Amino acid sequence: MAAKKKPRVFDVTIIGAGPTGLFGAFYAGMREMSCKVIDALPEPGGQITALYPEKYIYDTPGFPAIVGKDLVANLVQQATQWEDNELCLGQRAERLLQEPLPDGEPGETCWVVETDKDRHYTRTVIIAAGIGAFSPVRLPNEQVNQYEGKGVIYGMVRPSEYAGKRVLVVGGGDSAVDWALAMEPIAERVTLIHRRDGFRAHEASVKALMESNVDVRLFYELREVQGKDWVERAVIFDNRTDEEDVLEVDAVILALGFKADLGPIREWGLETIGRRYIKVNSRMETNLPGVYAAGDVALQEDLDPLNLIVVGYGQVTIAVNYAYTYVHPGAKVFPGHSSEKMAGKEKEMAA
Repeated sequence: MAAKKKPRVFDVTIIGAGPTGLFGAFYAGMREMSCKVIDALPEPGGQITALYPEKYIYDTPGFPAIVGKDLVANLVQQATQWEDNELCLGQRAERLLQEPLPDGEPGETCWVVETDKDRHYTRTVIIAAGIGAFSPVRLPNEQVNQYEGKGVIYGMVRPSEYAGKRVLVVGGGDSAVDWALAMEPIAERVTLIHRRDGFRAHEASVKALMESNVDVRLFYELREVQGKDWVERAVIFDNRTDEEDVLEVDAVILALGFKADLGPIREWGLETIGRRYIKVNSRMETNLPGVYAAGDVALQEDLDPLNLIVVGYGQVTIAVNYAYTYVHPGAKVFPGHSSEKMAGKEKEMAA
C-alpha cells in the first residue's frame, strides 16, 4: 500500500486572484515566501475579468490608460515569475480550519483552506476576495436557459470567438456594452437589447456604443430562443407595445450582471463590519492569528471604504510583510527595496 503523500504547506495562501491577490503573490515572492492563490473563477482577474475586461483603467500607477485584460495579463506575469508561486483557479474556498502542522513540533499548527475540490495547507492566509465570489444573474426564463451551452452564454466571453457570427447581447451594464463594442468589428452582426433607456455603463462607453454599428434596441427584452441543437433564432419584444421581432442569431450573451457574496467566508469566525467587510487593524490582521485581509473586502473600523485598485495594492503589501514576520518571528517587516531584490535575482539567473 502506497504511503500517503505529505501535503505541501505554503507560507501564504491568498484567497482571490484579482489585482490585489495577484500583486500580493508577486510581493510574497519578493520576500521569498511560497505562495498559492485560490479563486473560484476559471480565469484570474476578479472583477476586471468578470465585469469590464475591455474597458480602460486610468488609476493604476505607471499606466496613463490600460485595458483591463492587459492589466490582468501583466499582473499574472508579474506574480508567476517566482517558482514557488502557484495559481489554483476554479476552486471555491468553503472552509478555513486550523490543524496540526504536518511533521511539525507538538502543538504547532497551520491553516487549511478547504475548497469544493481540494485541501490546501498554509502557515498564513490573506483574504483578498474583493466583494466575494461571482455568479451571473440569471434570466428567469427556462425556455431560454435550456439552450445554455448551446449558444446561450452567461458570464465571461472571449470576443474573438464570435468572429463572423450573428450575436445578440442582452443587458445594459458595463459588461454588455464592453462585449458588444469588442465584437462589433469582428462579428457579422451585433444586436444589443436593453429593457429601458438608461444604461448602468460608463458614459464614454455608452457614447461609443451609440456611435458604433451595433444595432441597439431600447425597451426590448428576450422572450424566446429557438433552434434544434444550437441557437438559431431569438424572439425579442418591445416591452411598451409587446410587438415581437425575430432575429437570426448564432449566440445569445446574457450580460445581466453578477451577484457577489462572501458566502462561506462569513462562517470562518472572522469579525466583520456590516455584511461585506472583514474587520482588520493597521497591519491588515483579522481577529484570527495568521489570517489577514486586503482590498475591497477589508475595512478598518475607524475608516470609510475606499475601494480602489491602488488601495488594494498597498494593503496587500502590508499584509504580506506582516505575514512574513508571522512565519519568521523576529524578522523585519521592511523587506528592502525592489531594485535590490531584483538585482540579486538577475545575478542568480546570470550565474
